[in-house]
Amino acid sequence: MRKILVLGAGRSSTALIHYLVERARTHEWTVTVGDLSESAAIQAVGASDVTRGIHFDINGAAAREIIASADVVISLLPAFLHPKVAEICLEERKHLFTASYVSDVMASYHSQAVGSDLLFVNECGLDPGIDHMSAMRVIDRIHDAGGRVTSFESFTGGLLDPASDPENPWKYKFTWNPRNVVMAGQSIARFLRDGELKFIPYHQLFRRPSHVVFPDGEKYEGYANRDSLKYIEIYGLEGVETMLRGTLRYEGFCEAWNVFVQLGCCDDTVLIEDVSNMTHRDFINAFLDGKGERHDFVARVSAAVGTLSEESIQKLKWSGFFDDEPVGLKQGTPAQILEHILNKRWKLNQSDRDLVVMQHRFSYELDGSVRKINSSLVTRGDNGAATAMAKTVGLPLAIAAKLLLTGKITRRGVAIPTTREFYDPILKELDEQGVTLSEEEI
Repeated sequence: MRKILVLGAGRSSTALIHYLVERARTHEWTVTVGDLSESAAIQAVGASDVTRGIHFDINGAAAREIIASADVVISLLPAFLHPKVAEICLEERKHLFTASYVSDVMASYHSQAVGSDLLFVNECGLDPGIDHMSAMRVIDRIHDAGGRVTSFESFTGGLLDPASDPENPWKYKFTWNPRNVVMAGQSIARFLRDGELKFIPYHQLFRRPSHVVFPDGEKYEGYANRDSLKYIEIYGLEGVETMLRGTLRYEGFCEAWNVFVQLGCCDDTVLIEDVSNMTHRDFINAFLDGKGERHDFVARVSAAVGTLSEESIQKLKWSGFFDDEPVGLKQGTPAQILEHILNKRWKLNQSDRDLVVMQHRFSYELDGSVRKINSSLVTRGDNGAATAMAKTVGLPLAIAAKLLLTGKITRRGVAIPTTREFYDPILKELDEQGVTLSEEEI
């Protein structure tokens, strides 16, 4: 029996665990799920002769023994803990899979992993993950035909299916780590546009969204991710004139979110004390000039950030930022307080259905003509537990682990899934699981 260890039983683990457990007997696997909450691990994996839920703490005395007992480790822990998991995996000679970006520390383990005949796969979830694989499938096809990619733009978003919460003007709830949402974009975004290097500082980021239209006519807006340029080499796009990767939201989101950015509500460096006496309105008022008179509160917000549309004002009101409801914290940074207030309305409920959307836009030259391809993905969740986010993050990891255990992947070292060995079988099986990209020749 081959032993698979999944670390983390959070929201993103459900589809991954289900996939592995469903195939465990066929492939002669055992599946152990470890989490700080043993009850959450047991609930996630169920009870059978091939499954087990256990308490796991990467800083605990038993962590090494638990990892040493596995053949493959899939880590869904917070990204900053992956190097600690990787160190033990190196010492105990265990393969490792994560959905997180390759950090400098993780990259430094490459030669050791190769020397130990180990595979450390990273960036094998949604974004990063499916975005890499689906992009490379098209790019390789263009290159194989003798074409040259001149422009590549890629946008991905985890959103709310508006039909499941029609009163929500943001069309958004937290389907991933809320802190990552609040802290998004807090360094300069850099990319190429028509051969020119472009930079967008944080205070301008949500004022300059790109517009993205899907084949069904749905319109979105995308803000630039931090560093698109590093993917020129990774994707083999040397000489490309436009290179941009970004995050998708529904139209109107960026203008409303920009209020928090301009006011300073996303700052995570200053601790505000005595928050227990603060209301939602008081929190916003703390960032405004003048006294907190009720009659001109909206006008003072507009004066601080620029003229706001009625739609943006309604988003802020719906979220409770003009209310006298107590914040409910003793202290916190502005970012922590903002996240706490938003979570009151943005927490995913059992009846909610989320939505994952992705679009790649390619322009390329072939046989003397300029051509375009749009590749789009729309995946919907079933409910607040069986989410599209869990499916699109977890299934690529689970499929990649299966491919390794069945001898279909021979790559070793620290890797991301940008080669055919990864993307051909993973995308094929994702399509069978209902995670399908449609291509449109423009």
